[in-house]
Amino acid sequence: MPSPDQAVWNLGPVPLRAYALAIILGIVVAIWLGNKRYVSRGGQPGLITDIALWAVPFGIVGGRLYHVLSDWQIYFGPDGRGLTAALRIWDGGLGIWGAVALGGLGAWIAARRHHVALPPIADAIAPGIALAQAIGRWGNWFNQELFGRPTDVPWALQIDPAKRPEGYEQFETFHPTFLYESLWLVGVAVVVIWADRRFTMGHGRVFALYVLLYVAGRGWIEALRIDPVNTVGGLRLNVWTSVLVGIGALTYLVWSARTRPGREVLSGSDGQPEAPDESADESQEDSETTPR
Repeated sequence: MPSPDQAVWNLGPVPLRAYALAIILGIVVAIWLGNKRYVSRGGQPGLITDIALWAVPFGIVGGRLYHVLSDWQIYFGPDGRGLTAALRIWDGGLGIWGAVALGGLGAWIAARRHHVALPPIADAIAPGIALAQAIGRWGNWFNQELFGRPTDVPWALQIDPAKRPEGYEQFETFHPTFLYESLWLVGVAVVVIWADRRFTMGHGRVFALYVLLYVAGRGWIEALRIDPVNTVGGLRLNVWTSVLVGIGALTYLVWSARTRPGREVLSGSDGQPEAPDESADESQEDSETTPR
């Protein structure tokens, strides 16, 4: 499997970068699918786009912060690339957990401003986020980065000598971990959509299921990668993050299913879960207590 020989195309003075285009395309797909799913659940049309105006910038900043902080030595260690390189987001480097954390904060702020509940929004957008990640991973292919151990399998990825990590200069082909993760994420999106329809999931459980399935794949894919990263106890930092986040997602799934079964019913006007009809309950109680 060859790697692209070009990752940037110049239209006059304007550079078009494959990494950025992949991220943008993923965002568009996520918003489109998220809006479609939110409306089908009774939410307000166009609200997901309004939420994205906050969530996307927050998510990009969070993703970059996570990458820089978790691999700080690349930029600020001995012979580091410096602050300017840390800001060059178009060269690649977005940590998904930072993107989810700050993106979630941005979504929460937007939801508060629009007076809508956040869990139904998270459930609607979850498979779209998986597809956005799947598309965004192809930016790594163009940049020839984040590949795995050397291999000679038929689908092995060819890497240019200048892009090979120190100690691996003699190898020509490597595991295309970007492809593995992209295909895994497409599968995650399909399973999440199926499970949501099959079990009528709500109250944030769709999003939790997406997180749980994603980290299950990220764990074994991360074990294949050879790019230099910080480790804790012999394991890559992202593996530990995946384990902890996965435990949290599983715990929430079980707890939420027991305490809040079913799915919220949204009113189309404001996207808020509908309140119980107390008047109906009161009239029923009156009829039961009235002597006949």
